[in-house]
Amino acid sequence: MNHENHTPRHVPVLLRRADEILGPALTSGGVMIDATLGLGGHSEYFLRTYPDIHLVGLDRDTDALRLAGERLRPFADRITLVHTRYDGIADALRQAGLAPTASVRAILMDLGVSSMQLDEADRGFAYSVDAPLDMRMDPTAELTAADVLNTYDHGDLARILKNYGDERFAGRIASEIVKRRAQRPFTTSAQLVELLYDAIPAATRRTGGHPAKRTFQALRIEVNRELESLELALPAALDALEVGGRIVVMSYQSLEDKLVKQVLARRSASRTPLDLPVELPGMGPEFRVLTRGAEKATDREIEENPRAAPVRMRAAERITAGEAGT
Repeated sequence: MNHENHTPRHVPVLLRRADEILGPALTSGGVMIDATLGLGGHSEYFLRTYPDIHLVGLDRDTDALRLAGERLRPFADRITLVHTRYDGIADALRQAGLAPTASVRAILMDLGVSSMQLDEADRGFAYSVDAPLDMRMDPTAELTAADVLNTYDHGDLARILKNYGDERFAGRIASEIVKRRAQRPFTTSAQLVELLYDAIPAATRRTGGHPAKRTFQALRIEVNRELESLELALPAALDALEVGGRIVVMSYQSLEDKLVKQVLARRSASRTPLDLPVELPGMGPEFRVLTRGAEKATDREIEENPRAAPVRMRAAERITAGEAGT
Protein backbone atom coordinates (compact mmCIF):
# COMPACT_ATOMS: atom_id res chain seq x y z
CA MET A 1 0.00 0.00 0.00
CA ASN A 2 1.29 3.46 -0.87
CA HIS A 3 1.03 5.39 2.39
CA GLU A 4 2.41 8.56 0.85
CA ASN A 5 -0.56 8.74 -1.51
CA HIS A 6 -3.01 7.67 1.15
CA THR A 7 -1.96 10.09 3.86
CA PRO A 8 -3.32 13.36 2.40
CA ARG A 9 -6.78 11.82 1.98
CA HIS A 10 -7.03 10.71 5.59
CA VAL A 11 -9.38 12.98 7.54
CA PRO A 12 -8.28 13.30 11.21
CA VAL A 13 -11.14 12.53 13.58
CA LEU A 14 -12.91 15.54 15.17
CA LEU A 15 -10.10 17.86 14.10
CA ARG A 16 -12.13 21.07 14.19
CA ARG A 17 -13.55 20.33 17.63
CA ALA A 18 -10.13 19.35 18.98
CA ASP A 19 -8.80 22.70 17.76
CA GLU A 20 -11.66 24.59 19.40
CA ILE A 21 -10.78 23.00 22.74
CA LEU A 22 -6.98 22.90 22.59
CA GLY A 23 -6.41 26.07 20.58
CA PRO A 24 -6.91 28.57 23.44
CA ALA A 25 -4.09 26.87 25.34
CA LEU A 26 -1.70 27.09 22.38
CA THR A 27 -2.06 30.65 21.12
CA SER A 28 1.08 31.79 22.97
CA GLY A 29 3.11 28.69 22.12
CA GLY A 30 4.37 26.01 24.48
CA VAL A 31 4.53 22.23 24.28
CA MET A 32 1.85 19.97 22.84
CA ILE A 33 1.80 16.19 23.15
CA ASP A 34 0.20 14.03 20.49
CA ALA A 35 0.13 10.82 22.48
CA THR A 36 -1.13 8.74 19.53
CA LEU A 37 0.72 10.18 16.55
CA GLY A 38 -0.46 7.74 13.88
CA LEU A 39 0.12 9.20 10.43
CA GLY A 40 0.47 12.68 11.92
CA GLY A 41 -2.73 14.27 10.61
CA HIS A 42 -3.71 16.01 13.83
CA SER A 43 -0.10 17.00 14.54
CA GLU A 44 0.44 18.50 11.11
CA TYR A 45 -2.64 20.70 11.54
CA PHE A 46 -1.60 21.98 14.97
CA LEU A 47 1.99 22.64 13.86
CA ARG A 48 0.76 24.66 10.90
CA THR A 49 -1.88 26.53 12.87
CA TYR A 50 0.24 27.36 15.92
CA PRO A 51 3.77 28.25 14.69
CA ASP A 52 5.18 28.77 18.19
CA ILE A 53 4.46 25.31 19.60
CA HIS A 54 6.85 22.38 19.99
CA LEU A 55 5.21 19.00 19.47
CA VAL A 56 6.17 15.78 21.24
CA GLY A 57 4.71 12.88 19.25
CA LEU A 58 4.34 9.37 20.70
CA ASP A 59 3.51 6.13 18.96
CA ARG A 60 4.18 2.47 19.70
CA ASP A 61 4.14 1.67 15.96
CA THR A 62 7.57 2.11 14.37
CA ASP A 63 6.05 2.28 10.87
CA ALA A 64 3.73 5.08 11.98
CA LEU A 65 6.64 7.02 13.47
CA ARG A 66 8.60 6.74 10.24
CA LEU A 67 5.70 7.84 8.04
CA ALA A 68 4.67 10.65 10.38
CA GLY A 69 8.29 11.80 10.50
CA GLU A 70 8.28 12.11 6.71
CA ARG A 71 5.01 14.01 6.77
CA LEU A 72 6.20 16.37 9.49
CA ARG A 73 9.66 16.95 8.00
CA PRO A 74 8.87 20.66 7.31
CA PHE A 75 8.58 21.09 11.10
CA ALA A 76 11.67 19.05 11.99
CA ASP A 77 13.06 21.72 14.33
CA ARG A 78 9.76 21.85 16.26
CA ILE A 79 9.06 18.16 16.85
CA THR A 80 10.35 15.34 19.04
CA LEU A 81 9.11 11.86 18.05
CA VAL A 82 9.35 9.03 20.56
CA HIS A 83 8.74 5.28 20.13
CA THR A 84 6.59 4.44 23.15
CA ARG A 85 3.07 3.63 24.25
CA TYR A 86 1.04 6.54 25.52
CA ASP A 87 1.75 5.53 29.09
CA GLY A 88 5.35 6.55 28.37
CA ILE A 89 4.49 10.26 28.47
CA ALA A 90 6.80 11.09 31.39
CA ASP A 91 9.84 9.45 29.77
CA ALA A 92 9.00 11.04 26.41
CA LEU A 93 9.01 14.47 28.02
CA ARG A 94 12.38 13.74 29.62
CA GLN A 95 13.74 12.76 26.19
CA ALA A 96 12.50 16.12 24.91
CA GLY A 97 14.41 17.87 27.71
CA LEU A 98 11.24 18.72 29.63
CA ALA A 99 9.95 18.05 33.12
CA PRO A 100 7.39 15.22 33.33
CA THR A 101 5.00 17.44 35.30
CA ALA A 102 3.50 20.89 34.68
CA SER A 103 5.39 21.44 31.40
CA VAL A 104 2.75 20.96 28.70
CA ARG A 105 0.04 23.23 27.27
CA ALA A 106 -2.05 20.70 25.34
CA ILE A 107 -2.42 16.93 25.03
CA LEU A 108 -4.31 14.97 22.38
CA MET A 109 -5.05 11.27 22.81
CA ASP A 110 -6.79 9.62 19.85
CA LEU A 111 -7.15 6.07 21.13
CA GLY A 112 -7.75 2.75 19.44
CA VAL A 113 -6.39 1.23 16.25
CA SER A 114 -5.14 3.70 13.64
CA SER A 115 -6.35 3.99 10.06
CA MET A 116 -2.94 2.86 8.84
CA GLN A 117 -3.12 -0.30 10.94
CA LEU A 118 -6.64 -1.07 9.74
CA ASP A 119 -5.66 -0.51 6.12
CA GLU A 120 -2.64 -2.81 6.25
CA ALA A 121 -4.17 -6.25 5.73
CA ASP A 122 -1.14 -8.16 6.95
CA ARG A 123 -1.40 -6.57 10.42
CA GLY A 124 -4.47 -8.73 11.11
CA PHE A 125 -6.72 -6.05 12.64
CA ALA A 126 -9.53 -6.40 10.07
CA TYR A 127 -11.80 -9.40 10.09
CA SER A 128 -12.95 -8.69 6.52
CA VAL A 129 -9.70 -10.01 4.97
CA ASP A 130 -7.69 -13.15 5.61
CA ALA A 131 -4.38 -12.26 7.26
CA PRO A 132 -1.97 -13.53 9.91
CA LEU A 133 -3.41 -13.28 13.43
CA ASP A 134 -1.03 -10.56 14.55
CA MET A 135 -2.87 -7.42 15.86
CA ARG A 136 0.26 -5.87 17.40
CA MET A 137 0.23 -2.07 17.33
CA ASP A 138 3.93 -2.26 18.13
CA PRO A 139 5.52 -4.68 15.63
CA THR A 140 8.46 -5.15 18.02
CA ALA A 141 6.23 -6.51 20.81
CA GLU A 142 6.17 -10.26 21.40
CA LEU A 143 2.54 -11.24 22.06
CA THR A 144 0.31 -11.77 19.01
CA ALA A 145 -3.37 -12.64 18.65
CA ALA A 146 -2.32 -16.13 17.53
CA ASP A 147 -0.36 -16.54 20.78
CA VAL A 148 -3.46 -15.63 22.79
CA LEU A 149 -5.68 -18.07 20.89
CA ASN A 150 -3.18 -20.92 20.99
CA THR A 151 -1.87 -20.65 24.58
CA TYR A 152 -4.47 -19.05 26.89
CA ASP A 153 -6.62 -21.45 28.87
CA HIS A 154 -10.40 -21.61 28.53
CA GLY A 155 -11.08 -19.37 31.52
CA ASP A 156 -8.77 -16.59 30.36
CA LEU A 157 -10.12 -16.72 26.82
CA ALA A 158 -13.71 -16.48 28.04
CA ARG A 159 -12.82 -13.62 30.41
CA ILE A 160 -11.13 -11.61 27.65
CA LEU A 161 -14.01 -12.10 25.21
CA LYS A 162 -16.58 -11.18 27.85
CA ASN A 163 -14.79 -8.23 29.47
CA TYR A 164 -13.13 -6.67 26.43
CA GLY A 165 -15.64 -7.60 23.73
CA ASP A 166 -18.92 -7.82 25.66
CA GLU A 167 -19.41 -11.13 23.88
CA ARG A 168 -22.54 -12.98 25.02
CA PHE A 169 -21.22 -16.32 23.81
CA ALA A 170 -17.73 -15.98 25.30
CA GLY A 171 -17.77 -19.39 26.99
CA ARG A 172 -19.01 -21.18 23.88
CA ILE A 173 -16.41 -19.46 21.69
CA ALA A 174 -13.61 -20.22 24.15
CA SER A 175 -14.60 -23.90 24.20
CA GLU A 176 -14.54 -24.04 20.41
CA ILE A 177 -11.13 -22.33 20.30
CA VAL A 178 -9.64 -24.87 22.70
CA LYS A 179 -11.18 -27.75 20.75
CA ARG A 180 -9.99 -26.59 17.32
CA ARG A 181 -6.48 -25.54 18.29
CA ALA A 182 -5.80 -29.07 19.53
CA GLN A 183 -6.24 -30.22 15.93
CA ARG A 184 -4.65 -27.21 14.20
CA PRO A 185 -3.11 -24.06 15.73
CA PHE A 186 -4.67 -20.74 14.79
CA THR A 187 -2.57 -18.75 12.32
CA THR A 188 -4.97 -16.71 10.16
CA SER A 189 -8.01 -14.54 10.68
CA ALA A 190 -10.09 -16.67 8.30
CA GLN A 191 -9.79 -19.62 10.69
CA LEU A 192 -11.12 -17.51 13.54
CA VAL A 193 -13.91 -15.95 11.50
CA GLU A 194 -15.05 -19.43 10.38
CA LEU A 195 -15.11 -20.57 14.01
CA LEU A 196 -17.17 -17.55 15.05
CA TYR A 197 -19.75 -18.14 12.34
CA ASP A 198 -20.09 -21.71 13.61
CA ALA A 199 -20.14 -20.85 17.34
CA ILE A 200 -22.54 -17.89 17.33
CA PRO A 201 -26.22 -18.78 16.75
CA ALA A 202 -27.66 -17.83 13.36
CA ALA A 203 -30.36 -15.61 14.89
CA THR A 204 -27.70 -13.51 16.63
CA ARG A 205 -25.57 -13.33 13.48
CA ARG A 206 -28.51 -11.88 11.57
CA THR A 207 -29.13 -9.05 14.03
CA GLY A 208 -25.94 -8.39 15.98
CA GLY A 209 -23.58 -7.08 13.32
CA HIS A 210 -20.57 -9.03 12.07
CA PRO A 211 -20.03 -11.98 14.42
CA ALA A 212 -16.26 -11.37 14.50
CA LYS A 213 -16.39 -7.72 15.57
CA ARG A 214 -16.49 -8.27 19.35
CA THR A 215 -13.92 -11.07 19.40
CA PHE A 216 -11.44 -9.15 17.24
CA GLN A 217 -11.82 -6.10 19.49
CA ALA A 218 -11.23 -8.20 22.59
CA LEU A 219 -8.11 -9.83 21.16
CA ARG A 220 -6.70 -6.48 20.03
CA ILE A 221 -7.19 -4.97 23.49
CA GLU A 222 -5.50 -7.97 25.14
CA VAL A 223 -2.56 -8.12 22.72
CA ASN A 224 -1.80 -4.42 23.10
CA ARG A 225 -2.68 -4.09 26.80
CA GLU A 226 -4.76 -1.08 25.78
CA LEU A 227 -6.76 -0.59 28.96
CA GLU A 228 -3.77 -1.16 31.24
CA SER A 229 -1.77 1.34 29.20
CA LEU A 230 -4.58 3.89 29.28
CA GLU A 231 -5.03 3.48 33.03
CA LEU A 232 -1.38 4.47 33.50
CA ALA A 233 -1.34 7.10 30.76
CA LEU A 234 -4.24 9.27 31.93
CA PRO A 235 -2.78 10.30 35.32
CA ALA A 236 0.62 10.91 33.70
CA ALA A 237 -0.99 13.07 31.01
CA LEU A 238 -2.96 15.14 33.52
CA ASP A 239 0.12 15.59 35.71
CA ALA A 240 2.07 16.86 32.68
CA LEU A 241 -0.27 19.81 32.11
CA GLU A 242 0.48 23.34 33.28
CA VAL A 243 -2.28 25.41 34.86
CA GLY A 244 -4.40 26.49 31.89
CA GLY A 245 -3.29 23.44 29.92
CA ARG A 246 -5.92 21.30 28.23
CA ILE A 247 -6.41 17.66 27.28
CA VAL A 248 -8.65 16.02 24.66
CA VAL A 249 -9.22 12.26 24.72
CA MET A 250 -11.05 10.43 21.92
CA SER A 251 -12.26 6.90 22.72
CA TYR A 252 -13.75 4.33 20.35
CA GLN A 253 -15.20 1.74 22.69
CA SER A 254 -17.11 1.92 25.94
CA LEU A 255 -14.41 0.51 28.24
CA GLU A 256 -11.97 3.27 27.21
CA ASP A 257 -14.59 5.99 27.51
CA LYS A 258 -15.70 4.77 30.95
CA LEU A 259 -12.10 4.89 32.19
CA VAL A 260 -11.55 8.40 30.80
CA LYS A 261 -14.82 9.58 32.36
CA GLN A 262 -13.88 8.20 35.79
CA VAL A 263 -10.39 9.72 35.83
CA LEU A 264 -11.56 13.16 34.69
CA ALA A 265 -14.41 13.11 37.21
CA ARG A 266 -12.04 12.23 40.04
CA ARG A 267 -9.53 14.94 39.15
CA SER A 268 -12.25 17.57 38.68
CA ALA A 269 -13.92 16.92 42.04
CA SER A 270 -13.27 18.70 45.33
CA ARG A 271 -11.29 16.74 47.91
CA THR A 272 -12.71 18.74 50.81
CA PRO A 273 -14.86 16.54 53.10
CA LEU A 274 -18.54 16.95 52.25
CA ASP A 275 -19.48 17.97 55.80
CA LEU A 276 -17.24 21.07 55.75
CA PRO A 277 -18.90 24.37 54.76
CA VAL A 278 -15.83 25.85 53.00
CA GLU A 279 -13.22 24.59 50.56
CA LEU A 280 -10.01 23.65 52.30
CA PRO A 281 -6.83 25.24 50.86
CA GLY A 282 -5.23 22.98 48.27
CA MET A 283 -8.22 20.60 48.28
CA GLY A 284 -10.27 22.10 45.46
CA PRO A 285 -10.69 20.55 42.00
CA GLU A 286 -7.52 20.37 39.89
CA PHE A 287 -9.40 20.24 36.59
CA ARG A 288 -12.51 21.61 34.93
CA VAL A 289 -14.33 19.31 32.49
CA LEU A 290 -14.88 21.09 29.18
CA THR A 291 -17.33 18.70 27.51
CA ARG A 292 -20.89 17.91 28.54
CA GLY A 293 -20.79 14.15 28.62
CA ALA A 294 -19.03 12.47 25.74
CA GLU A 295 -19.22 14.42 22.48
CA LYS A 296 -19.84 12.50 19.26
CA ALA A 297 -18.97 13.12 15.64
CA THR A 298 -21.53 14.95 13.51
CA ASP A 299 -23.25 13.30 10.56
CA ARG A 300 -21.07 15.35 8.24
CA GLU A 301 -17.88 14.23 9.99
CA ILE A 302 -18.97 10.60 9.80
CA GLU A 303 -19.69 11.04 6.09
CA GLU A 304 -16.17 12.45 5.59
CA ASN A 305 -14.60 9.73 7.73
CA PRO A 306 -16.82 6.71 8.54
CA ARG A 307 -14.33 5.56 11.19
CA ALA A 308 -15.38 8.55 13.30
CA ALA A 309 -18.81 7.00 13.94
CA PRO A 310 -18.01 5.38 17.32
CA VAL A 311 -15.79 8.19 18.68
CA ARG A 312 -16.51 9.70 22.10
CA MET A 313 -14.58 12.85 23.03
CA ARG A 314 -13.97 14.16 26.53
CA ALA A 315 -11.83 17.17 27.50
CA ALA A 316 -10.61 19.03 30.57
CA GLU A 317 -8.52 22.04 31.61
CA ARG A 318 -6.13 22.25 34.56
CA ILE A 319 -7.30 25.04 36.87
CA THR A 320 -4.98 24.58 39.89
CA ALA A 321 -1.49 23.20 40.34
CA GLY A 322 -2.63 20.33 42.56
CA GLU A 323 -0.26 17.51 43.41
CA ALA A 324 1.06 15.10 40.82
CA GLY A 325 -0.55 11.70 40.94
CA THR A 326 -3.51 12.68 43.10
